[in-house]
Amino acid sequence: MIKIAPSMLSADFSNLRDEIKSIELAGADLLHIDVMDGHFVPNLTFGAPIVKAIRPHTNLPFDVHLMVTNPGDYVEEYAKIGVEYFTFHQETVPHIHRLIQHIKSLGMKAGVALNPSTPVSILEDVAADVDMILIMSVNPGFGGQSFIPRAIEKVKQAKSLLDAAGNMTAVIEVDGGINDITCIPIKEAGATVLVAGSAVFGAPNRADMIESIRNN
Repeated sequence: MIKIAPSMLSADFSNLRDEIKSIELAGADLLHIDVMDGHFVPNLTFGAPIVKAIRPHTNLPFDVHLMVTNPGDYVEEYAKIGVEYFTFHQETVPHIHRLIQHIKSLGMKAGVALNPSTPVSILEDVAADVDMILIMSVNPGFGGQSFIPRAIEKVKQAKSLLDAAGNMTAVIEVDGGINDITCIPIKEAGATVLVAGSAVFGAPNRADMIESIRNN
């Protein structure tokens, strides 16, 4: 089943509690939370205090995407908050396997994100260990960008990599420019979790948009 993870980056930051409740009622499966440090990506969003503050206001699993230069420093903190997926960028970590094991040892699922210019093959040696591969279909840092079509082929490559490693439980997530049109080839390629920010939060009817992205 395709899961939809609306991105909090596109929410009204002055009204987060109601925004999150809105997408929960609209049928979202996960809440995608982009943590940016202004170093790895050219934007600054929010960190653990905000994530902790909103945790009591929804039952949605938290899908935290850390676009930071030192993701390993935050594993314990996010585990205590109650995060489901802790996803870091391959480009920021020299010892990927070690960090994956640390994340999983604290009860979270470990995801690895890849920038548009990073090849999927770089994850070959950890394909059996990951719980998620996140394919960026825009350059990370800002919401509302246009979808990069090359991501479709990268999803196919990620699926092949996981299949070859015998990893049947890991999910393939795609983030960037997802709407009720771009979702179609992405799902056909093998993606199972779709991050949609402006498409969902900017829709006149959020429930209808989530349903369209899931079922188109």
